[in-house]
Amino acid sequence: MLRDHCSLPTDRALLSQPPKTGLRCKMVLQAVSRVLRKSKAKPNGKKPAAEEKKVYLEPEHTKSRISDFAFKELVVLPREIDLNEWLASNTTTFFHHINLQYSTISEFCTGETCQTMAVCNTQYCWHDERGKKVKCTAPQYVDFVMSSVQKLVTDEDVFPTKYGREFPSSFESLVKKICKYLFHVLGHIYWAHFKETLALELHGHLNTLYVHFILFAREFNLLDPKETAVLDDLTEVLCSSPSGGGGGGDGASSGAPGAQNHVKER
Repeated sequence: MLRDHCSLPTDRALLSQPPKTGLRCKMVLQAVSRVLRKSKAKPNGKKPAAEEKKVYLEPEHTKSRISDFAFKELVVLPREIDLNEWLASNTTTFFHHINLQYSTISEFCTGETCQTMAVCNTQYCWHDERGKKVKCTAPQYVDFVMSSVQKLVTDEDVFPTKYGREFPSSFESLVKKICKYLFHVLGHIYWAHFKETLALELHGHLNTLYVHFILFAREFNLLDPKETAVLDDLTEVLCSSPSGGGGGGDGASSGAPGAQNHVKER
């Protein structure tokens, strides 16, 4: 079986219930666009003062979740599961969910509003296959990320699904690279588009996804602490609950992004 055809119970709940607001009616997006257009960044790329206050850190927003799972337990490598299989399953799942989360606000992330790929005071540049630094807008950067990750997770030489195929020796380093890029995308959503996410009532989904992703990355040392320092304040708030960030919430749903089984064909 292919990994995309078999999911753990924790994954089915989320996939069967797409974000309830913002995706069901184009009128919602249009209304949000009209409300937010005046407050978006000016062409010089400077962020409005309201966004610099980090609205995503306000208690009324940080407590919002769609799941009460104990993610610290959920991310642990199950017995009798190969480490690379576990990394592959979760990495693929996080890629799909982060891509979906970004798609809900992609209409507002444009070359005009987001002239750089910024998270707080940090700006990211893309590096092409030759290692050349490419300065680009946020939507271009995200497109580079999603295209390159899609290429990797569908490459049988990197993420094998056929029985008898082995993972490459560089697999862990590739997973770390993917996680770094996905973190950049999550960070940009919080920093530049949390207002839209909040208006669409998708902040509970975003918080749940962020907690799961960060705890998984911590469990297997997939992210350099220096890389994630830009959102340390958010991580501290979201991941400090007794259940490892899985408790509490607004009860919007009982699902959570879980790992897809990465079962090789026999």
